[in-house]
Amino acid sequence: QVQLAESGGGLVQPGGSLRLSCAASQSGYAIGWFRQFPGKEREGVSCISRFDGSTYVADSVQGRFTISRDNAKNTVYLQMNSLKTEDTAVYYCAATEGLCKWVVTAWDYWGQGTQVTVSS
Repeated sequence: QVQLAESGGGLVQPGGSLRLSCAASQSGYAIGWFRQFPGKEREGVSCISRFDGSTYVADSVQGRFTISRDNAKNTVYLQMNSLKTEDTAVYYCAATEGLCKWVVTAWDYWGQGTQVTVSS
C-alpha cells in the first residue's frame, strides 16, 4: 500500500506560480493530481503514467500546468503557472497501479490534500 504526501500549497497572487509536490512511499504507480472546489466533486487536473511517463493535462489548465516526475525521489510535481482565482481549491494527489483516468473511483490511494488559494 503506497502512502502519499502533498506539499507546496499556499497563497499566491493571480498570475503567480506554485509548485506542488507529491511524495510517494514507493514507486510503480501512476500519479494523478485532482482538485476540489467547495461544494463540488473532485476533478482531474493532470496525470503521469507509470508505464512510459506519458502525461495528461485537463483542458482547463492546459498550457499553464505541467506535471513531472523525479523517479529517484519517488516524487511527482505539479508546476502551476499563470494562476487564476478560479484555480483556488484543495489539490490532492492520487495513485493507481492502472492507467491514467479522470474518474476519481479509478484511483486507489489518496494524499491528505493541500490548499491552493489564488487571491490578490
